[in-house]
Amino acid sequence: MPTLHAPFNPLFNKPITMTDLIRQDFRFFHRLRVRWAEVDMQKIVFNAHYLMYFDTAMADYWRALALPYDTTMQALEGDIYVKKASVEFHASARVDDQLDVALKCTRIGSSSMVFTGAIFRGDEHLISCELVYVFANPATQTSRPVPTALRDVMTGYEAWEPVVRIEVGSWQELGAPASRLRNEVFVQEQGIALALVHDDADNDAVHALVSNRMGLPVASGRLLQHAPGVGRIGRMAVHRVLRGANLGRDVLRTLMQAASDRGDREVLLHAQRSAEGFYARLGFVSRGEAFEEAGISHIEMTHSLPAPRV
Repeated sequence: MPTLHAPFNPLFNKPITMTDLIRQDFRFFHRLRVRWAEVDMQKIVFNAHYLMYFDTAMADYWRALALPYDTTMQALEGDIYVKKASVEFHASARVDDQLDVALKCTRIGSSSMVFTGAIFRGDEHLISCELVYVFANPATQTSRPVPTALRDVMTGYEAWEPVVRIEVGSWQELGAPASRLRNEVFVQEQGIALALVHDDADNDAVHALVSNRMGLPVASGRLLQHAPGVGRIGRMAVHRVLRGANLGRDVLRTLMQAASDRGDREVLLHAQRSAEGFYARLGFVSRGEAFEEAGISHIEMTHSLPAPRV
């Protein structure tokens, strides 16, 4: 089975071994803190919990690839099953330790995928792991070849390539995939009436769409001209499974740049109160009192823009 390495990065030109792992061998890390319930009578992490740590990190690995797991497996008409899991212990973690769980897909065969994992406390390598998965028919649990689309996403990620593509364009260009995502987020998930999710303003708006490497839309938003020199950002939608992966941030920054490029001095938006902290961390300031929109509490937020780039 071929080894996956980034050919331009010398850190990946050496064989990956279970005992000689360093942080620089990995692109993916999942951070967690050891809880009291996870230590044993020796006051160290009970050995079986390390496999749970790796399994938790694996769920986050799919998010790092911008692949919503269930949607992806349904599209590929398969699922992934653990064939083998082995753990090697080098040192123990203790309660309240902050750990980084690293994973790397090191081999892809015909139907199998091999992951090398490591748990670090700072730079100290505590635990090694090898996980072997098999891609299979979920009805019969018999192995199937790893789909080319999945293989390409994983090899690209481990070669440090981008996992998403951001497009800016008109509703005519981006409306079909953006509409599907909006319906999933606003109509199906939040229960907003379809008539409130789409309007004629889409035809004149600037739209941003983020798609993963399999072509699935995972984040979107639009920019309107609210007033001379003022842009209005709205219809911000991120796939439920991928929230927290910075996709919404990327859409927002893309639309703010589009507003700045056309000469806007400020952008505003109506933020759902549950997302107010997200926008505040990106420099937006609340203005006025909260109000209800589409049956959900909102607050207006604004952000000044720099002069357009020459």
